Amino acid sequence: MSTVIINNINEIKNIVKEWKNNNYVIALVPTMGALHEGHASLIKRAKETCDKVIVSVFVNPIQFGHNEDFDKYPRTLDNDKKLCDELGADIIFAPTPKEMYGENNKLNNTDLTFVCPPYSLVDCLCGKSRPGHFDGVATVVLKLFNITNADFAFFGQKDAQQLFIIKKMVKDLNLNINIIPCPIVREPDGLALSSRNSYLSREERAWALSISKAIKQIDTLFNQGINDTNILFDSALSVLNKNLEIEYIEFRDFETFEKVKSAKENTLAAIAVKSGKTRLIDNTIL
Repeated sequence: MSTVIINNINEIKNIVKEWKNNNYVIALVPTMGALHEGHASLIKRAKETCDKVIVSVFVNPIQFGHNEDFDKYPRTLDNDKKLCDELGADIIFAPTPKEMYGENNKLNNTDLTFVCPPYSLVDCLCGKSRPGHFDGVATVVLKLFNITNADFAFFGQKDAQQLFIIKKMVKDLNLNINIIPCPIVREPDGLALSSRNSYLSREERAWALSISKAIKQIDTLFNQGINDTNILFDSALSVLNKNLEIEYIEFRDFETFEKVKSAKENTLAAIAVKSGKTRLIDNTIL
């Protein structure tokens, strides 16, 4: 089948209304495009679960800071459509910033109504170095939920903080949608799939391979009975390539998102680094 690209909010709402009248179960896979096998795994899971699948492709300006890569973020809609065609997605929703936000479509625009997650959840991990990022994420995701009226939404575990915040937003705002977390997909050499991997030089990519090795080291030690996060931290640090700029190695309870000194089942172990100028994240849930 051929995936239909829709840019207009009213048009997709009308299609969704027809689907709902036919009692179809609708899936949403929110993305910023530059689709890869990680996204493909989400679309496949959505196809298995639901009758209709919408893939949103939208590079969201309000979640980027002024010093971040909004302008150079990869935009590959033609290739994205080919992948969606192969996987049987029904619609790509690819609005412009103006369609989504009207005239309020600039980075960090203060005239826009934002969804602001709890400070305790955004002033840590990725939010610490990216102020306002998760306000932008929560805002666009809520808009996508409202526009598509989806029954299920599929998110990758690689963006674990995002996943936690979205699940909390759904609970706190009584949204009628089910959030389905999906496992991290890795390249054959272990690097977690990311659209930003394309920024890496050959040397920077070689350095970045140590990230997944550090994650694996944490998993191995935890499974051997070591739960002191200081020991797990030091072990991960010893594995990471010395050329990487380490932003954080942290351990959080994935029920409360509070920092933990002793890891247990359902503890998030998360790493963020820069390899060259490219920021990369990875994690495991113990």
